[in-house]
Order: sequence, then C-alpha cells, then structure tokens
Amino acid sequence: MSSPDGTEPPDRPAEPAAVAATDDQAGPKLDLGPVGHLGDRLFSGLAHGSGGLVIAIVSFVGIFLLALAIPALADDQSSFLFSRIWEPGGDQPRFGIAAMFYTTVISSIIAMIIAVPIAVGVALFVTYYAPKRLATPVAHAVDLLAAVPSIIYGLWGILFFAPILRPVIDGLATALGWLPLFEKPPGDNVGVVFTASVVLAIMILPVVTAISREIFIQTPVAHREGALALGATKWEMIRMAVLPYGRSGVVSASMLGLGRALGETVAVLIILSVPNGNDPWDPSIFAGGETFASKIANNAAEFDSPEKTGAYIAAGLVLFVVTFLVNSAARIIVARSGPGGKRTRRNRSAGGTAAKEGAVA
Repeated sequence: MSSPDGTEPPDRPAEPAAVAATDDQAGPKLDLGPVGHLGDRLFSGLAHGSGGLVIAIVSFVGIFLLALAIPALADDQSSFLFSRIWEPGGDQPRFGIAAMFYTTVISSIIAMIIAVPIAVGVALFVTYYAPKRLATPVAHAVDLLAAVPSIIYGLWGILFFAPILRPVIDGLATALGWLPLFEKPPGDNVGVVFTASVVLAIMILPVVTAISREIFIQTPVAHREGALALGATKWEMIRMAVLPYGRSGVVSASMLGLGRALGETVAVLIILSVPNGNDPWDPSIFAGGETFASKIANNAAEFDSPEKTGAYIAAGLVLFVVTFLVNSAARIIVARSGPGGKRTRRNRSAGGTAAKEGAVA
C-alpha cells in the first residue's frame, strides 16, 4: 500500500529477525544457578516440630499428673469433688477440693469483674481519647505492670494495700452483710479473699488492656469515619462501631486474664490467711481461704509419702484441667468470631437487605 504522497513505504523487517537482534544486543544471559527448596523444607520442619513439641509437653504434663493422681483418688475415703475435708495422710485418707475450688473461682471472678471494665476503659482512652504524647506513656506504664514479680504484688498487697481496703470492706459488709457472701466474720483479718481478688485484678489488668487495645486499633477506618460522617459523636461511634467489632477480642482477652488469675500462686499465698482446720467453712469473701495453687505451695513440705503427694497432685490436676479449658475456650472464641471472621446471621441479613435496597435504587 502506498503512502498519501504516492511514495512506497520502506519494507518492515521481519519479527524473528528483530527478536534475534535484540537477543544478540542483550549479551550473555545471567545464570541464576539452581533454585532449591531446602530452606523451605527445613523451615517447615522446624515449624511443625515446634508445634508438635508444645503439644507433647502439654500432653506429658497431663499424663504425669493423671498417673500420680489415680492411686491417691482410688484410696480417697471421701468425695473428692464435693468434700471440704483435707486429711490426705493416714490409713484412711480423706480429701476433697470443694473449698479450694470455691475460693479459686470466686477470687478469680471478682478479679475479672474489677479488671475488665477498667481495662476496656484504659484501652479506649489510649486508643481514641488521649493525645499521642500522653497515650504512649500510659500504654507503656500499663504494660510494665506485667513485669512486676508476683512476690512484690503479694508483699505490697498484704502490707500496704490491705489496710487501705478496710473501709471498703466495712462498707460492703454494712450494706450487704445480710448476704452470706458479704458477711464479715469476727476479728480484724486483712488477708481475706476480697483483698486477694483486688490484687489479682491489678495483675491481670495489663493482659486484658494490651489485647483489647490491639483489637480496638484494628477497627476499620471506614466504619469509624462512616459513623462520624452520619453525625455520631465519638462515644456513639465507639458504641456502634468499635465495641461491636472488638467484642470477641475483649472476651478472649478476659478469658486469658481469667486463666492467669486461676493459676496465680505466690501473691495469693502471701495475702490469703489460712483458716483453722477445725473452724467451720465460711463462704464470705471477707474471710480467709486457700486456692489450688496456694494450697499446694503452702504444703509442699508434706510431700513425704506417695499418698500425700498424690492428693496434692490430684488437686493440681484439677487446676490444670480448668486452666486448660479456659485458655482453649479463649482460643476458640478468637478463631471463630475474631475481627475479620465470619459475620453473624444478623449482620449477613443486614448486608443482604442493604444490597437489595441499593439494587432497587
């Protein structure tokens, strides 16, 4: 075909020749060497081995506790789960965990009631209210609470904090003393379950705060800005966008803190006063008591016979199972309903309705 001015266009070179010329101009090709997968295989093996090692350790601990606890449980002459008697020695050992179980659970629950609202408030303050130059020091200060040794918490709690709580204990006993849970026994005992619970709340505060803070930060910007664009105040934005998004994270953080409270030993051992074995059992939180961990640690000198040792190991087995179930439940909640997970039926219905309305519009 000729050009508009009547001249013939020059012949175009063939494509293969152009490609060949380009390859010749590029010079020799760079040899990258053989590509192997040895590093991937080694890393995968180490990762699988690490996971299997953790499972093996937990399994061996459970098997060890179970193997040593079964003979003692077989010789127990009372109800292990419902008896409050603890006499593991002698020809007819009698021991039960009812009192220890009650003290462990009630102190942990009170600690959660105190710690979780404060932790959520601190997390929201650091995330959405405090300026950055103030939020960073506050977050670091709360995180540093986790680095304080348990023995320091125990000494501080019994020597300094317990006298401060006396007016609080007197006020609660006066207002709610008609309930057995808040009935104050005679005497001036400071090493009570309530004091230990407040100290436990301070100890688990960093765990719940740190996890809640990370969850609140991950709230999608579109959700927050959308709420503000519709005229919501900051509190309404937090209530409608941030808290629903982070609910599962707060629940899982609370359960992890509960696991820490259930297994705390040294601080509870120092704070709680041990009741006399001849005294009747008192369900009040203003009385002394023993948890699983404090009972085992306080009577470690009695591990002089297989029968006594088996009784304490049986109590440790119960604590192991309870703590394991609490932490497992926390992991399940994170996996099933964490941020970015499956939406609930209500959210799916709302999303489908919005999509239909958008299509009609």
